[in-house]
Amino acid sequence: MKRLLSASSRRARLAIASVLLGGAASSFALNTATIVSSALSPDCIEYRVVGICYWLFCTWTGCTVRTSVKVRHYVPDAVVSSYSNTGENPWVEVRAMSTPNPTAQAGGDGTTNHDNENNLAKFKNADVIGHPGGYVFSQFASSFGYSCEGAGTAFMPYLLSTLDTIAWRYNIPEAFYPEALIPGRREIGTRTGLNLWGNVYARGGFLHQTDDHKSGAVVAQRAGDVVTRRNQIHVYQPLLANSRDGYWPAGALMETDASTGKWQPLTPTLSNSCVVFPHSGSLTQAQQGDYAWALWRPYACCQRRGQVFLGSVDFN
Repeated sequence: MKRLLSASSRRARLAIASVLLGGAASSFALNTATIVSSALSPDCIEYRVVGICYWLFCTWTGCTVRTSVKVRHYVPDAVVSSYSNTGENPWVEVRAMSTPNPTAQAGGDGTTNHDNENNLAKFKNADVIGHPGGYVFSQFASSFGYSCEGAGTAFMPYLLSTLDTIAWRYNIPEAFYPEALIPGRREIGTRTGLNLWGNVYARGGFLHQTDDHKSGAVVAQRAGDVVTRRNQIHVYQPLLANSRDGYWPAGALMETDASTGKWQPLTPTLSNSCVVFPHSGSLTQAQQGDYAWALWRPYACCQRRGQVFLGSVDFN
């Protein structure tokens, strides 16, 4: 088990992380260096010691039970971009992954005569690409103690909407799912609370929403919903890890539930904290209709200290 740092050392490291993240926030374009720096977020990692694991350790002289600390924290698995113009992912280094093709071109609003009309149809492309800050984040997380591995691989495309044309641009077959037809099912926000951002289904690029930032957030949630499940009728790769002894990976992402995942804004403004949709913070509108978030997901793990895993006990 890695030695836990003292409180003063931890505060010093967090201060350094905040300075680095603040420097990244001044960058104009969203590039890989900015995204890597954004992984140094004390708020998003939410590191916790949550329990104890028990291991059976055996040698030729006999067997003993050993223990290790069980920890839980969030990991930035992917960068989820939601943008209006096909081929113009705001993360500049990965734009070549989602260029226009014969089945996926153009984008944007369906009509523009009135910005506030309730039937304004918007369209967003979406890309889910592995977060590039894995090594930097691993070093940062290790400063708290033992750290868990995420499911994401840097620069791996998990979903590119330009390759998912039938589902993303025509909503086939999800337009006919109960979640898409019945009001109140799988919605981001509530109608009674007057803060409804949109519906998760059908998980495609079209929606009706007068606020462009909210539109981008809803589409990002849809993309995250797809990649964190297996056997979906989309062209994608699951962003999931398999559980094993002493390792409990993140599962399916659910809207409004921070225990399944949360979002760190990257552009048009970079934040050092994470949110779930909907939220009450300021909503900066992107001039080109392009937004990006880091998707942080929760993992729990403990250090292996024997040949046989006997189980774990959580403090709560």
